[in-house]
Amino acid sequence: MTLKLQAKNVLDELQNPSRQEMKEALEELNLSIDELMPFLQSSSGKPYYRKLLYKSEDVELLVMNWSDLECAPHDHGNSHGWIYVLNGTSINSVYEAKNNKLPKELFKEYHHQGQLFFAPKKGVHKMQAGTPEGLVTLHLYSPPISGMKVYDLEKCAACIVSDDCGAWWPDEQRQQLKEIKLKKEA
Repeated sequence: MTLKLQAKNVLDELQNPSRQEMKEALEELNLSIDELMPFLQSSSGKPYYRKLLYKSEDVELLVMNWSDLECAPHDHGNSHGWIYVLNGTSINSVYEAKNNKLPKELFKEYHHQGQLFFAPKKGVHKMQAGTPEGLVTLHLYSPPISGMKVYDLEKCAACIVSDDCGAWWPDEQRQQLKEIKLKKEA
């Protein structure tokens, strides 16, 4: 069975899925790094390259291969989801962001090959590869990500990015839907 057909068979069933239903679907897919290698490309100077594997009204499935750059702190708009580490180690930094203030890093967690971790709705985090052999991750979100907010801690700003922009400050003006000036903690 092709990967696209396998994803369709498992993910078409999901309608406004719960956190547990999403986790079970990702585990049921049971995709390997070898199956996903044909979808990976160079990250071209970005923190990662991402490839959309499946999308419906309710969920989207993406595979990402990471460079040695970290992404910017970001949320996933009104989406929540699971991240599965296919290869390498992910360093996930979790932030607290409230009242249009600059997000504050709370802690780092390390997720190794074969581990899953949850990304809550409106949760702010950033990721990077934790090992030189690289990082490949599989992401399942519901609903598909829209309205992602990306933070630039040096500019003390955030922006809502277009759906074709990743977790970095947009290169193109059209990808920057709304810029928000943030306040520093007093």
